[in-house]
Amino acid sequence: MSAVTIVDIGEHGPDRLRSVLSDEQFAEVRDAVATAQELFDGRVIWHVNSTARGGGVAEMLTALLPYARGAGVDARWAVISGDDAFFTVTKRVHNRLHGAEGDGGPLGDEQRAAYLEALEPNADELCDAIGERDVVVLHDPQTAGLVPRLKASGATVIWRCHVGLDTPNDIAREAWAFLREWVQQADACLFSREQFIWEDLDRERVHVIAPTIDALAPKNQELSDEVVAAILATAGLVEAEAQAAPEFERQDGSTAQVERQATTIEDSRLQPGDAYILQVSRWDSLKDPLGVIDGFVEHVAPHIEAHLVYAGPDVDAVSDDPEGAQVLEQAKDRWESMDAETRAHVHLVLLPMDDLEENAVIVNALQRGAAIVVQKSLAEGFGLTVAEAMWKSRPVVASRIGGIQDQIEDGRSGVLLDDPKDLAAYGKAVVGLLEDPQRARDMGEQARERVRGRFLGSQSLLEYLAVLQRVLEDDEPQAAPAAD
Repeated sequence: MSAVTIVDIGEHGPDRLRSVLSDEQFAEVRDAVATAQELFDGRVIWHVNSTARGGGVAEMLTALLPYARGAGVDARWAVISGDDAFFTVTKRVHNRLHGAEGDGGPLGDEQRAAYLEALEPNADELCDAIGERDVVVLHDPQTAGLVPRLKASGATVIWRCHVGLDTPNDIAREAWAFLREWVQQADACLFSREQFIWEDLDRERVHVIAPTIDALAPKNQELSDEVVAAILATAGLVEAEAQAAPEFERQDGSTAQVERQATTIEDSRLQPGDAYILQVSRWDSLKDPLGVIDGFVEHVAPHIEAHLVYAGPDVDAVSDDPEGAQVLEQAKDRWESMDAETRAHVHLVLLPMDDLEENAVIVNALQRGAAIVVQKSLAEGFGLTVAEAMWKSRPVVASRIGGIQDQIEDGRSGVLLDDPKDLAAYGKAVVGLLEDPQRARDMGEQARERVRGRFLGSQSLLEYLAVLQRVLEDDEPQAAPAAD
């Protein structure tokens, strides 16, 4: 059985972006395509991570790579595998990169050995597939240990870190120490924010690229109000008969329909017209589902008629997050402890993951139907669910952490919470927007334009091209000086 899975990638021509970009933005993309075709001629650009489903990295690669291929670049996506011990270690590292202790377990010699042992068969297969002129972009802690083997094969290797901490602490430095020996060997390192860059890395080899969204993917494509209602009804999230086909456009341009229902933990379904506050996140303690629930119950529900929907993936379908089931159980326990009246206004949703594009369009419909979208994370790498909601002109209430504060201009294109643990402030922000619909609409309109200017996928493509161009130029052998 193969350790590495190659993910199928479609192709999107650059002209597809014309409808969402300004003329100036589209001209930049067109010029970049010509540069990329010349620079990457005869090379494969590999992206390697640990899952093809669930989480921001998988979504980013699903969105970006078809445009690279459509521009004539041979871009490929490989997913590595690991055992339970491997993912326990990498989750521990992930939490500590955020400055959180997680399960509190060690990162010593035993964990290092388990980590490298799981990577060995992946490295063997990747080295067989990757050529000397190829470029490999490795994503996040799960892949860092592959750097030395892939470098030895002759490839240009870049490590991309999507998570970090605005102000590093000793917990984060433990994760750096675990990864450092491999990361330092990469030809370049990419971070999502300037603040996430490790203190002891060679700044000449470090670059910053902010994540972005694909406005035309199922997660973000335009949906009419009728189709939104039909998708929510078909997915079993709103008690109603679908009055339109729950249709969406797949990445390959074909038309499909939502067929599967979500699994819900609720006393009764939402009714048409119910105002609901939404958070879409993995079942991860750093996303603070318990805080989202408690803040709603204590500081929103007593003041205004509204519902809370906390939606995450079906935990059985996310292979690289061993804590998901535990966090979900904690949320279920909290829900079951509520009185009946309060419980009727709280809905926990496990979204189907059998068809990732279907999953994405259900999220799209949930976001478009929400009165307010929240992202009350305790730690965040970048938090693209914020940009997704902003693109749909939703007012967003979110923590002033990580890349969220790069996306939202406080009071203009959203509301930032200075202290994610301040449940009263969270409730006050939500209630304030529910009570002032015009302010909420104005904020949503500003949010959409903020994303158009800075956080669409075309921007990432341009920035990746600039970094790869520089790295490949640095790797070119220098001509010997002419003899006198």
